Amino acid sequence: MTGVDVLSESDVAAAGAVITNLAGPQARLRDDQWEAVTGLVGVERARVLVVQATGWGKSAVYWSATAILRSRGAGPTLIVSPLLSLMRDQVAAAGRAGLSAATLNSSNIDEWGEIEAALRSGDLDVLLVSPERLANPGFGRRVLDAMAGRLGLLVIDEAHAISDWGHDFRPDYRRVADVLRTLNPSTPVLATTATANERVTADVAAQLSADSDGTDQTLVLRGPLARKSLQLNVLDGLSPIQRYGWVAQYLPALPGSGIVYVLTVADADRLVSAIQAVHGDSLPVAAYTGQLDADRRHALEDSLLRNEVKALVATSALGMGYDKPDLGFVVHVGSPPSPVSYYQQVGRAGRALDDAVVMLLASATDDAVWEHFATSTIPDPKRMTALLDALAAADAPMSVPTLEAETGQRRGRIELMLKQLAVDGATERGQDGWISTGRPWTFDAAHYDGVLAVRRREADIMRSYVHGRQCLMQLLTESLDDPDATPCGRCSVCRGRFSEALSADVDPAIVRSVTVSLRRSAQVLEPRKMYPGGSFGKRGRIPMELMASPGRVLAHADAPEWSDLLAAARNHDEQALADLGEAAVATLAAWGREGGRRPDVICSLRLTGTTLAEELAAHLCRVGRRPGTSMPVQMGDAPSRDLPGAAEATQWQQRLGPAPDDVAGQAVLLVVDESRSGWAVTLAAAALREAGATAVLPLLIHRTV
Repeated sequence: MTGVDVLSESDVAAAGAVITNLAGPQARLRDDQWEAVTGLVGVERARVLVVQATGWGKSAVYWSATAILRSRGAGPTLIVSPLLSLMRDQVAAAGRAGLSAATLNSSNIDEWGEIEAALRSGDLDVLLVSPERLANPGFGRRVLDAMAGRLGLLVIDEAHAISDWGHDFRPDYRRVADVLRTLNPSTPVLATTATANERVTADVAAQLSADSDGTDQTLVLRGPLARKSLQLNVLDGLSPIQRYGWVAQYLPALPGSGIVYVLTVADADRLVSAIQAVHGDSLPVAAYTGQLDADRRHALEDSLLRNEVKALVATSALGMGYDKPDLGFVVHVGSPPSPVSYYQQVGRAGRALDDAVVMLLASATDDAVWEHFATSTIPDPKRMTALLDALAAADAPMSVPTLEAETGQRRGRIELMLKQLAVDGATERGQDGWISTGRPWTFDAAHYDGVLAVRRREADIMRSYVHGRQCLMQLLTESLDDPDATPCGRCSVCRGRFSEALSADVDPAIVRSVTVSLRRSAQVLEPRKMYPGGSFGKRGRIPMELMASPGRVLAHADAPEWSDLLAAARNHDEQALADLGEAAVATLAAWGREGGRRPDVICSLRLTGTTLAEELAAHLCRVGRRPGTSMPVQMGDAPSRDLPGAAEATQWQQRLGPAPDDVAGQAVLLVVDESRSGWAVTLAAAALREAGATAVLPLLIHRTV
């Protein structure tokens, strides 16, 4: 007996209408999809976890289940979904299926009142929310309370993010557990993902269980995860700048349109510039990152859907939920730290194609990024305790900026820690800020040691993938504990060669063109405008008469066009110093053409153990025929990266010497070797202005992150 056999004719008709509206008159749910639907709407309604390959049709299950439950008079479906782009697509898909759907998110605040009224009146079939919205206390009071006791179906999309064993754990996603605890036990729950190994699957299934003792078992439906349409290729050994050159050279040969994934926002912008340096406007590409506003991201997603661009150069912000069935290729410039996240991203390609090309351009420099991702979400028990102590001692709820000043910890880290503590019930966020619940918190060292070990094992799997030690598809699906993993016969390991029209060779002329172009693209260094407050002692706006002018940054983070040159220049290589000087002169010339003020004197600011600032300043003095000077700094270890702004600014204030006397009435070009936060530059500029400088124009050689 199949799932469809235990449903009534009206149930089957309701589901059939949905599938017909979505996929045409010949479309039908498969037996495995019916099994999931039946588990949700049958007499013994279950909590169902579906782990199936991208493109299997998980959304067809929850649209069909929603239609059946609504036809029986059940309440609306609540879908917890991770990305705005995914929610937007799902609202459109629900409409095509004949269901009324809406989403509450930061991009449609003006519509919230109307949507919530439709929800209360029963006119809305589906509401989609993000996990962050679910964690908002105001949302909980207004919306979740209104749905209490009458929720027809709860859907948790991309459910691997619930598990901190997973590759994409989000503390806010664990708020779903709060909803589960308040649900009527008979309310069906569906969790879906394409990227969960056995450990993550077991963790998510346990969290879905309706009973605290786990006696009400979750129905887990797993299927084979191999994607037959994908031709996986891997190329190792290129330098970071050669990888840019490879993309610029071979992008026109890749089929259709696709996605080029990079590891950082800066890489996305740089790679777009590199492609444009080679092809100009003849090969349309654009950068897609989480820093873009929602309207811009939507516009870029649509342009790729309509094949108006050859590629979006994207961070992982373009991932879960983006659905373009004819996506022809996915290229990675740098490897993600996990085979699970890599599998998810390459799964964007070839959903409705027989052949799609996947290429990984790996590099030894990826290892540092992997280690950062492995450790960044592991809590530090001492910092957690300090944060809890500050909350416990407070007479009122505390904001994140207040906690930053009180604890001396960085704001971004505090935000993550508060969410982690909230997951464990030790903190709670209200309308006025964060409070301690008084619930004891202990650091589960054994658990987090296990999580870290898993993440490092995943990094080892990616090293095996990069080195081509076995079939690439088999290695990926085995990492997801797929029992059906077998050699694919299509990847570069199985075939012993790359997909057609691709090669490991990169034209040196293209690499040179990319390098020269990128070195001319200096970034603007915006001056800090506010004092840090806290232990620094000063807060509020920095007076204009003490502020630096907007400056320029030559090299940002690990920019590939600069990495080798900077390493050589720090070791006093004459050619590297000459190339650095040439790039700086070109930057100053462009700065002048853009209206920048011409400096009268050039001052070096040495913040590290190298002489790079002095050497570049001396070169610019010779070329520009300007006098030179220097800002004295007491040498020592660089401030810790974990210091908040107030503490770091205090350290630099103590280490900076008096400004030179010969800057009065002069515009000063301040040449700085390296800075992450810009506090040393800010304070040096203020000292120079106090000494009479009419303007301070910072030229930062290397901005670190």
